[in-house]
Amino acid sequence: MILSHDSTGSGPAVLLLHAGVADSRMWDPQRAPIARHHRVIRCDLRGYGDTPLTNARYDNASDVKALLSSLGERPVAIVGASAGGHVALQVASEWPDLVSHLVLLNSAFALPATRSLQRFARREDALIEAGDIDGATELNVATWLGPDADDEARALVRTMQRHAFQVQLGAGEDIHQEAGPDIDLEAISAHTLIVSGGQDLDHFRAVANHLAGRIPGAKHTQLGWAGHLPNLERPDEVTALITDFLDEFPR
Repeated sequence: MILSHDSTGSGPAVLLLHAGVADSRMWDPQRAPIARHHRVIRCDLRGYGDTPLTNARYDNASDVKALLSSLGERPVAIVGASAGGHVALQVASEWPDLVSHLVLLNSAFALPATRSLQRFARREDALIEAGDIDGATELNVATWLGPDADDEARALVRTMQRHAFQVQLGAGEDIHQEAGPDIDLEAISAHTLIVSGGQDLDHFRAVANHLAGRIPGAKHTQLGWAGHLPNLERPDEVTALITDFLDEFPR
């Protein structure tokens, strides 16, 4: 299966990987500005947006590699948010020649969950087990958007998360997602920018510090105002952050 995707613009390729609370629509504010000087590719991982779940075995990193191969793109810059950041790390670690730049917005990584993340997971599980999908959706909107997010951003996250719940819960138990490649942070050769949010859960700030200390040459910027999805909270500021970093190390 080739992931559902779209592309616009021309020039060096930039792949945008969405968070687990979202789908490719989360990049609506960044798509056109970045496409002024790049080919921008957005995709929906399996179970999100327009990419369905099937009973075939899969892992997200291999899906992304297959998509890039089908498009004939290498190397690419990858911008990954949250769970999309974890996939980006897998790709950049397993196939370093495929990735020239890596921008990680509050990336996920396998560190022990902090108490705040554990509390969120317990609340979400309880709501889903009770069949309260609206409640679980609102919990995600409240948790993953910072104070600067406007009503439009909250409505978009609400729509994306509810759709993901519907697709994933509707697929039943016969889903065979595999972990994918192990991540060797020291094997990553891409120019790397790590972005963390001062208003995000403490778990993701710990992840950002961990990544910054282990990816060779990585830069770390903490945005004091930002929650978990800063590109939707202050779109123009984060777009400039991404494009300035890509321009700093031209291909």
